[in-house]
Amino acid sequence: MRKLYFDLIASGVKTVEVRVGYASMRKIQPGQDLDFLSGNERLRTRVTRVSEYVSFEDMLQHEDPIAIGGDLGKSTDELLAMIRNIYPAEKERLGVLAIGIETPGQ
Repeated sequence: MRKLYFDLIASGVKTVEVRVGYASMRKIQPGQDLDFLSGNERLRTRVTRVSEYVSFEDMLQHEDPIAIGGDLGKSTDELLAMIRNIYPAEKERLGVLAIGIETPGQ
């Protein structure tokens, strides 16, 4: 995971992790622990919810942009471009998952 997003999760600002609907991602359930890695740092989180959307645009109409990308000063269009830079169109067609997370003690 990119260090910027890792740090936003660790600080409690980023509370929604966006993924595409790979079979392994579809197994994630509320109450499950998820570990995020950045370099040699590890952060344990707990899944609070999993919401599915047909596209990144649909997801951004329903999810809080700050919870997805932190307060990076990005417009919704810029956040969409950042997400699509990570996941190309063929991956988006698998479905979009918004995974609510919390870190211990927050």
